[in-house]
Amino acid sequence: MATTNHFGIALRGWRERVSPQDSGLEAGGDRRIPGLRREELAGLAGLSVDYVVRLEQGRARNPSVQVVTALARALRLEPSERDHLFRCAHLAPPSAGNVSRQVPARVHRLVGQLAGNPTAVFAADWTLVGWNGMWSEAIGDPRTYGWVERSLVAGMFRPRSVRGRAPIAAWPVRSWAGDEVEEEDLVADLRVTAAAHPHDARLAAFVDRMLHDSPRFAHLWSNGTARTHVGDRKTVEHPRVGDLDLDLDVVMAAGTDLRIVTYTAATGTTDAEKLDALRATCPPQTRAMSRTSGPS
Repeated sequence: MATTNHFGIALRGWRERVSPQDSGLEAGGDRRIPGLRREELAGLAGLSVDYVVRLEQGRARNPSVQVVTALARALRLEPSERDHLFRCAHLAPPSAGNVSRQVPARVHRLVGQLAGNPTAVFAADWTLVGWNGMWSEAIGDPRTYGWVERSLVAGMFRPRSVRGRAPIAAWPVRSWAGDEVEEEDLVADLRVTAAAHPHDARLAAFVDRMLHDSPRFAHLWSNGTARTHVGDRKTVEHPRVGDLDLDLDVVMAAGTDLRIVTYTAATGTTDAEKLDALRATCPPQTRAMSRTSGPS
């Protein structure tokens, strides 16, 4: 089997790990492998044995959406594995449902382990769902931001005054790349999410409102740019410690489409010393992740 036969390699590996009992089959007989035989997988998926063999060997390389869906169901694949199988077949993964705002326990733990740095968790549509105490110390308490629907997008595209864009957070946070680049990055990321969740009525209604209410958003939405936002460099105009130059990194939590956003300062810099000063004022009981109130 050629190493480039990603579909066949995945199919065979997952077939061999599935327990016959879990698939409602008898486990009797002499088995060379602990998982399903090809004929058993073929029966579960409604395919011919010969076709399953050709898929595994790479001699059939263009399975249809219906075939991949049937195989994923027969193999009891997790969503991430199902999506991988679709990509191996050069097909787009099935569209997801609504954007999730649920934060798994492991993400709570991860944010707790990042307690020394300002860290927040956003849903894929940039709805704020949680933050730690250092985020409040460095960027201000998110409950004071005034974001409509707790949305960073709504906060960023609030109407501008004659003095320019209002502070996004409790105090000004400026992108080194400039407002326009920062806004374009966020809209491009939101477009990726909207395409992945075409049936999310709440997200569709939010985009419609933004298109109606914000000419800046509408202009950027119309340009078609789509990419995941991965980070930035920011200056935080902090009212107690002065300007903070920080790196912002956006990390996708494995197995979810949550965005974990964290600020860091280079070791040995004045900015690192300022973060140390903020840590000294951050009560230990606030270092775990806080959650936004309201519907999830």
